[in-house]
Amino acid sequence: MKVLVVDVGGTNVKILATGQIEPRWFPSGPTLTPRRMVAGVKKLAKDWKYDVVSIGYPGLVLRGRVVSEPHNLGSGWVRFDFEAAFGCPVKLINDAAMQALGSYKNGTLLFLGLGTGLGSALVVDGIVVPMELAHLSCKKGTYEDYVGLRGLKRFGKKKWQKYVEFGVARLVAALHPDDVVLGGGNAKHLKKLPPGCRAGDNTNAFRGGFRLWEKGSDRKPSTRRKARRPSARAKARLDVRRDTQMNDQQEAKEHDHDSNHQASHHTPGMDGPGSPP
Repeated sequence: MKVLVVDVGGTNVKILATGQIEPRWFPSGPTLTPRRMVAGVKKLAKDWKYDVVSIGYPGLVLRGRVVSEPHNLGSGWVRFDFEAAFGCPVKLINDAAMQALGSYKNGTLLFLGLGTGLGSALVVDGIVVPMELAHLSCKKGTYEDYVGLRGLKRFGKKKWQKYVEFGVARLVAALHPDDVVLGGGNAKHLKKLPPGCRAGDNTNAFRGGFRLWEKGSDRKPSTRRKARRPSARAKARLDVRRDTQMNDQQEAKEHDHDSNHQASHHTPGMDGPGSPP
């Protein structure tokens, strides 16, 4: 199966297909509607063969559907029929989530895309969790205002870098990831990566788009489910639950014992309040 991956950004739309080496691109921007995007992609990929399409979209995607209009592009994305427009099966995913999936190794990954805005996603034990951290409040605006392209132009590289370091530190403290990847087109402007971070590669977005189709519908599920060893996080939860249950049982036994002991010393007819033990 040949996959065409479309990475829709606020500045450019980039594409790559299975078997191809060099990505192709064309400018996006505030006037880019989904219809214009599809027309541009088809024109660029007219000599490429593909069976399915993966689209990384710079906005909120739920259950494979666009649910909010992008902040940096034209309108009309929410109800657009991408499969009808491309004439083949299409999978939609948030653009940062697609790059996170392509960057993932193991454990919990926090991906932050420093581009026109701020893309963000978690990958937890292989499961992609798209996020919208860009619009969290920060000082007199949002995170995106300080670490996105507007912040870079407004504050200059030196001050912008400090805001990136500040934002990364706060998010790491809140989310406790095992791995942090800083990607996006503006990551190259960082003079030094914040502690514990590694640089992403925009080609990882294409890898993520290809990975979306690795478990295709042609793979038949097994009728028997193999037993999975619980992760360290799952074991910790089980240990806490078991300890809680044991404590509850012990407290119940002690309560029953105290009640029985108290009842054995009561004088008949003297069980009211204030009665002696």
